[in-house]
Amino acid sequence: MPPRGSVVSATADAIKVDRTSPVPLYFQVAQQLERSIEAGDLTPGMRLSNEVDFADLLGLSRPTMRKAMEYLVDKGLVVRQRGVGTRVVSPKVRRSLELTSLYDDLEASGQRPTTRVLSNTIEEATPDIAEKLGIEPGAPIVEIMRLRCALDQPISRLTNYLSAERVSVDTESLETQGLYQLLRRSGVQLHSATQVIGARVANAAEARLLDERKGAALLTMQRTAFDDHGRIVEYGDHIYSAARYSFHMSLLSV
Repeated sequence: MPPRGSVVSATADAIKVDRTSPVPLYFQVAQQLERSIEAGDLTPGMRLSNEVDFADLLGLSRPTMRKAMEYLVDKGLVVRQRGVGTRVVSPKVRRSLELTSLYDDLEASGQRPTTRVLSNTIEEATPDIAEKLGIEPGAPIVEIMRLRCALDQPISRLTNYLSAERVSVDTESLETQGLYQLLRRSGVQLHSATQVIGARVANAAEARLLDERKGAALLTMQRTAFDDHGRIVEYGDHIYSAARYSFHMSLLSV
């Protein structure tokens, strides 16, 4: 019997499998479930039953159904939790590589961003951070660390460094607005940025913060933003849950 609160029966009824098609059966099922998630028919938090119940209702083998679910897990559309089962998660956030803040992008896409400020302190610039900000070592800097969520799910830890002589931002404002919004309102005209995107795995502390497992894939980004006079405004060192977040870029032929 499917667990109470699951949507296995209604979902299975809507899935049509064509056994004469050259498309693998697992992929047919996975694609239809993916479309249901993207269309909002299966919403974040909904529980799906296990592969055994799905396989029985669809008349498929259990390995076939397991492979379909693994496809959805790999795409970050569902998660498996011991004792809870399989549930739908929020669709992965795709972010264009433009000079916007993550808060701006999430708000524009209806992802309901929320922020928890982990720290907001004045520190002395280390030689490494001083070089990145173009200031003298030991000069006062603002160091901000935030946890950014979308649709109540953690997706990123953002660490930003700014010259304390140019900018100050209060914690209350950081919890309700994006950093770039606050900079623009303080008179800073952001003009350009350089950034480096990479990947690595999460350590134990990062995994706990982002509600991931230790060793989960993370995207990384280091960004240096400049104002309209070419001066460095801020340096950011951010990590993102790769299961819930991706960067999107367009390439033009020249």
